[in-house]
Amino acid sequence: MFLDYVKIFIKAGNGGNGAVSFHREKYVPNGGPDGGDGGNGGNIVFLADKNLNNLAEFKFKKHFRAENGAGGAGRNCTGKSGEDLVIKVPVGTVIKDTRTDEVVADLFEDGERFVALEGGRGGKGNARFTHAQRQAPGFSQLGEVTEERQVTLELKTIADVGLVGFPNVGKSTLLSVLTSAKPKIANYHFTTINPNLGVVQMFDDSFVIADIPGLIEGASEGAGLGHYFLRHIERVRLIVHVVDVSGCEGRDPYEDYVKIRAELAAHSEKLADTPEIIVASKTDLIPDTAEDAVESLRKATGKEVYPVSSVTHKGLDELLKVMKRKVDELPPPARTEASATLEEKTDQKFTVTRLPDGTFFVDGGLVDFLIQNVTISSQESFAFFQKVLKDRGVIDELKKKGMKEGDVVSIGDLEFEWLD
Repeated sequence: MFLDYVKIFIKAGNGGNGAVSFHREKYVPNGGPDGGDGGNGGNIVFLADKNLNNLAEFKFKKHFRAENGAGGAGRNCTGKSGEDLVIKVPVGTVIKDTRTDEVVADLFEDGERFVALEGGRGGKGNARFTHAQRQAPGFSQLGEVTEERQVTLELKTIADVGLVGFPNVGKSTLLSVLTSAKPKIANYHFTTINPNLGVVQMFDDSFVIADIPGLIEGASEGAGLGHYFLRHIERVRLIVHVVDVSGCEGRDPYEDYVKIRAELAAHSEKLADTPEIIVASKTDLIPDTAEDAVESLRKATGKEVYPVSSVTHKGLDELLKVMKRKVDELPPPARTEASATLEEKTDQKFTVTRLPDGTFFVDGGLVDFLIQNVTISSQESFAFFQKVLKDRGVIDELKKKGMKEGDVVSIGDLEFEWLD
């Protein structure tokens, strides 16, 4: 099974909760707080692996979650951090935020790592909240809870040369004689159902050729298999347009050329501007008229055409030299630049709204931060929470909006009556 496009869900580990503990030991009656911090949650890490060639392993497993951090313990023991979850993907995988369709990473090289989501921070133990006026805090901090995100994985083959053309024009056969690749070859349409790669070794140098399947008229709109595989041509530096000049299928080589060019342009303007050469294949089937057919194609396209026969190997040496020269002249393929990140930074802003029933509602990034970082489990903890609201200006803003004693204030999921 070949899979080059998939959507999965990823979630970094939650942070462990801080501990509430007091040191108790013989002859030490007032040992003080010694609750340790919670461990950090594990990260979600993507790793490019050259030994993988498609995304088939994501066909049935869609959810990936890193390990949570362990809670803190007494004697100032910090909880164990969660293990990172490493997700291996093929080289050339582009990771997008499914919600916005923006690129967050392009794993372009073997061994490249990308931390997609960082684990939640561990909560602070009660030992961290001591000061001169609060020497025995009876509360701790909760660990940070992370959110699950959906990402799209797209595999874009990284090759120097891409073979394009209608089905059954001889692309797979040409790949098999130019490289050591062993694609499936038969005399019927759509023999190739996934991109095949081969390496051309020329003296001390080499370059990669990709056979791109399924291009027919309407491919850019979803016809045939081309809709799924056009993305694999986007990275190639040189397009080798293969046309069948033998007429064995009753097709006109120039019309085929024009139709495929139109599909490339419809998919991407950049793809339409990619340098190309034209290869006239199956010339061994019309030995007497091959030269006339090639010349006719040259005049129609206004471009140089290289006649070859994959069966007799005629013209292959010249074709390889031309491909190698052009690949050397062209700039190397470039990675797709990331335009977004999956991590959402919590701002420190807040808004105060007075609802029709007279309730005051406080919302915003500051509220999310406070609810996540302060445990409302005791009167002492609640007093600390109120102090933070006062220091950050929330109380002053509520009073400006007309809050008075007895009014109900809703902050996040917490609702209380204001007493001045």
